[in-house]
Amino acid sequence: MLLLMTICLTADPTICREERLSFSFEETSPTACMVHGQSALADWQRTHPSWRIGRWRCVARSSVPNRI
Repeated sequence: MLLLMTICLTADPTICREERLSFSFEETSPTACMVHGQSALADWQRTHPSWRIGRWRCVARSSVPNRI
């Protein structure tokens, strides 16, 4: 599964972009991605302090939209 995020620059919230994190949750339910994704989001946020996660969701790789 992929964890899709919309992130915005903390210093200028009008500057936003999409970020995608890849997980090996394809064989499990989307709920597993939602549960385990939260810790991945926290880790990502710790390593990117100048960005803020605005929105996020889990999607199967086969149904990845062009935009969140």
